[in-house]
Amino acid sequence: MKILVTGATGTVGSAVCAELAKRGAQVRAVARKAPAAGRLPAGVEFAAADLLDLIAVEHALAGVDKMFLLNAVSPDELTQALIPYGLAKRHGLKHVTYLSVFDVDRFTDVPHFASKLAVERALEAFEVPFTILRPGYFFQNDLRLRDALSAGVYPMPLGPAGIAAVDVRDIAEAAAITLTQPGHEGRSYNLVTPAPLSGPGAAEIWGRALGKPVHYPGENFDAWEAQMRAYVPAWSAYDLRVMFQGYIERGFAPRAADAEIFQKLLGHAPRSYEDLVAEAVRAWRSA
Repeated sequence: MKILVTGATGTVGSAVCAELAKRGAQVRAVARKAPAAGRLPAGVEFAAADLLDLIAVEHALAGVDKMFLLNAVSPDELTQALIPYGLAKRHGLKHVTYLSVFDVDRFTDVPHFASKLAVERALEAFEVPFTILRPGYFFQNDLRLRDALSAGVYPMPLGPAGIAAVDVRDIAEAAAITLTQPGHEGRSYNLVTPAPLSGPGAAEIWGRALGKPVHYPGENFDAWEAQMRAYVPAWSAYDLRVMFQGYIERGFAPRAADAEIFQKLLGHAPRSYEDLVAEAVRAWRSA
C-alpha cells in the first residue's frame, strides 16, 4: 500500500509521513521544494509538485493507493485542494483523508474555513472513500512565540473563554490510523483535547514553565492585524483576524463528546498543552 501525503514537508505533513512510516506504509511525500536532510523518515519517497501543476500532481499520484490531503492556507487553497482530489477520483484511489478544521461550518466568513467547507462538500458528493479530520488550534503554533514569551507577553488573541486546540502529533497519529486501518470511511472526527485553551490560561502556563510573569494583553484586533502584516501578507493577516475574532464572538470551545471520540480513535489520551510547553522550554534551555 502506497500513500501520498501532500504538504509533506510542513509541520503536520512531516509528522503524518513519520506516523505512516512507523506503521510500515510506503509513503510518497509531495511538496513544492525538496525537504532539508532528516526532515522525512528514511525510505519515504519525495516528489516535487506544486498542487496547481496538474501534470506534476498526476505524476506524483501514479501507483498510489491512498492520499492524505493537506493544503496550506493561501488565496487559491480551494483550487489547490480540488486538483489533487479530482485526480484522485480519476485514478480510482481507495481512500482520501482530508485535513479540514473544527467547526468549519460555523465560520464561513473566514476565507480558509470557507475553502475547507467546499472541499468537504466535494468529498461527500462523490464515491471516493474518505475521512475528514477537523482539528482545533494547533499547539505547535505557539512554538513561534519564543521572542514574545521571552519579553513576557503571550500575544495570540485566544480570548478568556478558551478555544479547541490539539497537538500536531496527535493529528498525525489520527491521520495514519484512518489511512492504515479499516472502519473510517465516511467518518468525520473532531480532533480536540477536552480542555479549552484561553489567552490568560496559556500565559499562565508559559509563565510557570519559564519561571517569570507572562502577560496576556487581551484582544485589540485592529492593532493585532496591523502587527501581523509585518510578518505575513495583508490577506493572511485579515484571514487570521476574522478567524480569531469569530472564535471570541461565536465560541470555538471543545465538546466533551468529541474529545472522548478522539481519545477512542487514538487509543490513548491526547497530549496536553502543558506537556507541549514543558517540552519546548526544556528544548530552548538546552539549546
